[in-house]
Amino acid sequence: MATAWQKSAWPAGVWRHWLTDRGSLTRRLQSLYPGFGVARLEQRMTAPHLDEVAPLGLYPGHLALVREVLLKNGGTPLVFAHSVIPPTGLKGPWAGLAGLGNRPLGAALFSNPRVARHALEYKRVDRRHPLYRHAVPHVDAPPRALWARRSLFSLENHPILVTEVFLPALLEPR
Repeated sequence: MATAWQKSAWPAGVWRHWLTDRGSLTRRLQSLYPGFGVARLEQRMTAPHLDEVAPLGLYPGHLALVREVLLKNGGTPLVFAHSVIPPTGLKGPWAGLAGLGNRPLGAALFSNPRVARHALEYKRVDRRHPLYRHAVPHVDAPPRALWARRSLFSLENHPILVTEVFLPALLEPR
């Protein structure tokens, strides 16, 4: 049985500081990697993954805007990011996010003081989880599982769920 997303009992070890940092991952990566960039992989209206439905207040099968990007240092993928915005938010405060292209979502979220970030959750995702299957094509030697964290952001009671899957290259020496 797959494990649930956890809100406490953060894991020890090398991934802890990446999983627990509540600041902007975009800003952190920009400060560490001079070749930082965003590559949009996909953006479309589709049904969110089953474990994303409840946090967003959706029903299974309902559509939402799903955006997937790689956060990279030059040509090296560091993080696979997956964001889900319900349609009501696209007509409201999140309307501009549909046109981000290769610009980072984090810049938009953390530049607005009215955006609230809710609890961080984490999970090790493996081949049974769709996020793992979407992330591993961007890894040279896929491990058995990858650490991921997610957080709900809200603006004017409209949620957006942002999940970040940390890739092994993030731990390689710079």
